[in-house]
Amino acid sequence: MSDSRSRLIVDLQRIEAEEYQLRDGEAYTDFIHLMLEYIGDPQPELRDELIYPTFYQWILKKRLFTAEELRSFLNVLLDEQHLFYEIGSTEDDSVFTRTFSVLPVALIMQLHIKQPFLSAEEYRALKDALLRYYREEKDLRGYVEDGGWAHAAAHGADALDELVQCPESGEEVQLEVLEAIKDMLQNRMFLFVEEEDERMATVVDTMIVQGRLPWNSISGWIGSLGDCKDWPPGRSQRIAQVNSKSFLRSLYFRRGRQDRSEAFKQVLLAAEASLNRFC
Repeated sequence: MSDSRSRLIVDLQRIEAEEYQLRDGEAYTDFIHLMLEYIGDPQPELRDELIYPTFYQWILKKRLFTAEELRSFLNVLLDEQHLFYEIGSTEDDSVFTRTFSVLPVALIMQLHIKQPFLSAEEYRALKDALLRYYREEKDLRGYVEDGGWAHAAAHGADALDELVQCPESGEEVQLEVLEAIKDMLQNRMFLFVEEEDERMATVVDTMIVQGRLPWNSISGWIGSLGDCKDWPPGRSQRIAQVNSKSFLRSLYFRRGRQDRSEAFKQVLLAAEASLNRFC
């Protein structure tokens, strides 16, 4: 274990114990460089239990950073050594760097939603990076036995949920996000079993609540999930069908019955029935 990694673990454990306050003479920026360096550490103790909670507390709860500092963090998180580190690879530890880089991005967007600080150009670059990541990520494992949570589809969906709530997220962006979710559900390679469908359903439910898309766009997209039933038979088709069916069920039960319109209910039921071989 490297000296810097060992020191970071000790420091973050102490910072957690002291309710994320620093001692006299310490600066938050003193720790950020190492936190970004080890953000994808293969061991969940550092990555999942120390680095991410510290980012959560410092970025979102305590709001310690200026807009310029947050922009700087975003530039690093979205670069080729973080969100796109060895993008396209599968079954190796690089996935942890990617999936734990996207989580602080979601935290920063929550601040932007409450008090916008990104320019229109910066928002577009962020949106393009997140959609590119969701399209290009191929390691879709949920829980990895030796490394803990990877959960790319879920973590990416968390970021997309923040993206669609940003004030700049108009109809075009919302439609792009819907297509990215559809592509993830119908990825042809990986059957989701770690409730990724619930995290993706959150994004679409947010869109419905916001009402930024016409109902016919939402209903048309929901209906289009059934198209995969007509793919050539085989494992790829089966994965797309089961993932899409699970997603529709998650979305159906997400909202209380009193809040679910009859039109919404019928669209979801029809789409689910089209994918259900046991109806």
